[in-house]
Amino acid sequence: IRCSPCSHTPISRPGVVCLAMAPRNAGIRRRHNFVLAAAAAIATALVPRLSIGLASTSPLPPSALPRRRAAGAAAAVAAGVLLGGGACPQPSAAKSRTEGYEVQLTDKEWARQLSKGEYAVLRNGGTENPGTSRLLKEKRKGTFRCLGCQNPLFASDEKFDSGTGWPSFASGLPGVEVEAVNQVQAALLGAELRCARCGGHLGDVFQDGFLYQGTRSAETGRRFCIDGAALEFIPEDGGPPIKGIGSRGIYG
Repeated sequence: IRCSPCSHTPISRPGVVCLAMAPRNAGIRRRHNFVLAAAAAIATALVPRLSIGLASTSPLPPSALPRRRAAGAAAAVAAGVLLGGGACPQPSAAKSRTEGYEVQLTDKEWARQLSKGEYAVLRNGGTENPGTSRLLKEKRKGTFRCLGCQNPLFASDEKFDSGTGWPSFASGLPGVEVEAVNQVQAALLGAELRCARCGGHLGDVFQDGFLYQGTRSAETGRRFCIDGAALEFIPEDGGPPIKGIGSRGIYG
């Protein structure tokens, strides 16, 4: 089964990063794979016999993969139709990350406060390489807050393992701003997430919570897919703050 949007790497199930999408475009890759997941939902709704076990557990067990190949094929076809000929989805045009926000710093001030990778994510909307954040395996009680302005963003109780390579949450705190998009874009491409206090880019939210049965994401219906570089974790046990940036690259 080949990925319809990029026509390269074989895929076995929705939600898996297509490795043919270059790391420099990891943000587009992340949206691209959500399209496959959304298309799978549409395809299986239209063809009930292909829906066996689609929303069982997450991460999906290897033994379940063969049952999903037919649905994956339908998803690839549906994605091609939905994207009008197979073009990979592009991020929507971003509004100002400064205008209208409480925290006002110049680009030079942000650059002095943040590392190069943190600046690339928070201020330029970059996306970190999947599997690199130090927060992926963080399981302690505590709060995840904006690295730029210390605004509380996510509670540890809402964090779950999505298997995508990015820290994932079932819901956000009031400090998370969700991009205003129409329902079609929200369903197929997701919406950008920002810190409501400083405008820093956090990641994207997708409507594919149904894929993660047994997690809070299945209850909320949403997956907040976050760049760890935009966060710091404050442990409830009084331990030192943990910055989320990893040792490998940040991509545009």
